[in-house]
Amino acid sequence: MKWKNLSKKRKAYFIAGAVVVGIMLWAFVAAGIITRNFNRSQVEGQQDKQEALIHGIILTETKDEHKYWEIYGETGTYTSDNSIAMLDNCIGNFYDKDNEVSMSFESTKGSYNSDKKQIILYQNTHIIIKDGTSLEADRVVWSGNDKPITAKGNIRITRKDEFFATADLVEISPNYDNFKIIGKAVSKVYKSKEK
Repeated sequence: MKWKNLSKKRKAYFIAGAVVVGIMLWAFVAAGIITRNFNRSQVEGQQDKQEALIHGIILTETKDEHKYWEIYGETGTYTSDNSIAMLDNCIGNFYDKDNEVSMSFESTKGSYNSDKKQIILYQNTHIIIKDGTSLEADRVVWSGNDKPITAKGNIRITRKDEFFATADLVEISPNYDNFKIIGKAVSKVYKSKEK
């Protein structure tokens, strides 16, 4: 059959079929180009990796109606391959055995490792303990409610008008009721009404 001898209806069907076949070929080639990197990552063992970017994330640990801690991040990311949530501009609380806030904190960066059950606060970290003691540090690590909290780097501790100290390393007791200054430190104790 020649093109000239075809009716207008058959020509329209032929053109429409050619367009559909062309679109399907283009989609097949485009899908191959787009998914090329997905296939490569699966070969490299990343097929089970999941990642999420979250705005306004809240993490908390509670067991038998006892809250151990809570942390809020303005934004956060979570990747399943290493079980770590990274948080930006975070604030939070640690609780005592009576479910009362024992220590509050804020930090520009933080992370929670769900495998190790560990919270790490980085950069511009400020802590207030329930007795009024405040602490600034570069890095704070909480590794469980029965272990001391460690603070490292550029530490400044103040307690009302009674005490001031700088240190390299500080350990805060699991009950948040006292702390130990370790390494190079400078401390000053003030008498009442004297600074």
